[in-house]
This record gives sequence, structure tokens and C-alpha cells, in this order.
Amino acid sequence: MEQEYASTLLETAVNELSRLPGIGRKTALRLALHILRQDEKMGQSLGEAIINLRKGIRYCTVCHNISETDVCPICSNPSRDTSTVCVVESVKDVMLFENTGQYTGIYHVLGGLISPMDGIGPSDLEIASLVERVKSGTVNEVILALSATMEGETTNFYIYRQLGATPVKITQLARGVSVGNEIEYTDEITLGRSLLNRTLFSDSFNRNSR
Repeated sequence: MEQEYASTLLETAVNELSRLPGIGRKTALRLALHILRQDEKMGQSLGEAIINLRKGIRYCTVCHNISETDVCPICSNPSRDTSTVCVVESVKDVMLFENTGQYTGIYHVLGGLISPMDGIGPSDLEIASLVERVKSGTVNEVILALSATMEGETTNFYIYRQLGATPVKITQLARGVSVGNEIEYTDEITLGRSLLNRTLFSDSFNRNSR
């Protein structure tokens, strides 16, 4: 039975909140009613924060991480090792690796993983720009730091093949990250150790080909 609302304004708010990932209509209704019970300034501050987020955030022209400037603070930091590029699926993964305190290089955010079942191909991701960064000659190592899932391994292999003709060293996370696990659900200690103990991607590929 379809929910009836006492106000079209409430219904509109529920409709918009329920569009967020992981938020069903019941949860959206609870959130909307909670906002109504708070001081009016709370609702205004929340609305302004969302508007400012949407208007003020852009994507770094170098690594595609979120930023308030054309080049993000990580890429523009002179103390970072620009010869080492850690390839990750999403902005959230950048935050996870930064929290480990074990990495001093820079990043490249793909914006997803290759997934034919979902209609996501290489051209839908920031792979071409990664290849261009490597071809510029300033990158010595590319770390493939994607989730140990079928989609992650498919993307790893595709990137490996695309960079095969370049002299860059291609490594991957050590398998402290269990097969089938997504990066965002891996604890920081395990993630940090996996990064420090990374291995050549070609070694894994050669073993799997035997």
C-alpha cells in the first residue's frame, strides 16, 4: 500500500532523500521528520552544506580526486613522490589509503571498475588519462590498488596490458587483502601492510597462467 503524506512538501523531501544510496522510503521519512523536529537553523545549515558541496567541489585535473581547486592538495604537495602513482577505484579509497599514513606518492582515481554486466567498459573510466600520465615519463611505478574482486582483477589486467609497452614498474597490493574483499571494508592496518608489501603484478599474472 502506498504511503500517504500529510504534506506535499514532506512527500517531496522523502522522495529526494530516498534517492540516496542505502536510503529506503521509511528511512527517508524518519530523516525528514527528524529534520522537522530540529531547530530551523539546523535544516538551513544542512541545505547550505549540500548546495556548497555540489557547487564548490570539482575533480582534480591530474588524478581525478575531489578538490576545491583545479589541482588537489595531494597532487600539489611538493613533498609527495610524484614518480609513484597508486591507482584506486574511488575517492573513498584515496581517503582510506591516506588514513594508513604509509603512502607518500600520488593517486589516480578511475571512477569505477570494468564490469560488462553493468555496462561499464574501459572507456567509461579514467584509464586513458592514466596511460597518458605514464607516457609523460615522470612515473616510475604504478600500484594497482583495486578490490580483490572479479571486476577489480579484470581492471588490473586491462591496465597491465595497456601499460605493457612502457618501462614503468607495475605492482599490486600484497594479498593481506583477501580475495573477494572490497578495499573500503579492509581495516587500515591490513591496508597499510598490503601497500608496503606490494608485489610485481607480472609475478601474479605469470603464476595464474601456468
